[in-house]
Amino acid sequence: MAELVPVALAILHRDDRFLMQLRDDKPGILYPGVWGFFGGHMEPGETPEVAVVRELEEELGYTAPKLEMFDCHIDGGVKRHMFWGPLTVEPEALDQTEGWDLGLVTEEEARKGQAFSVAAGKVCKMGAPHQKILLGFIDFYRQQNIS
Repeated sequence: MAELVPVALAILHRDDRFLMQLRDDKPGILYPGVWGFFGGHMEPGETPEVAVVRELEEELGYTAPKLEMFDCHIDGGVKRHMFWGPLTVEPEALDQTEGWDLGLVTEEEARKGQAFSVAAGKVCKMGAPHQKILLGFIDFYRQQNIS
């Protein structure tokens, strides 16, 4: 049996919207040209908690004041350690170093599985596992009345 690829990803929320990354549209990467979460591969010996903090700093120049484990999702040979926390700055203040675009996605866009990208100039789909995870988080978010 093949070993699962461990990644640590974050759902950052602000004003009932959820930060997502439009992945680069290039061959050789998983889910090219679709909306996904910020985060990435865990380094050998690294815990998910350390990895998600490192990845957010590397990809956005952002340190979340608090991150909590939400779920662990296994799909397609990938084990996604999912965290959530607040986005305390405007998206324009982030220093995005990976991906084609970023945006705050609404619940309606998540349910449709697509959102408009300014950088791409078009509506782009959400990666299937990303949409499923985000919809599960939105249900959790609503039940917890998180603001």
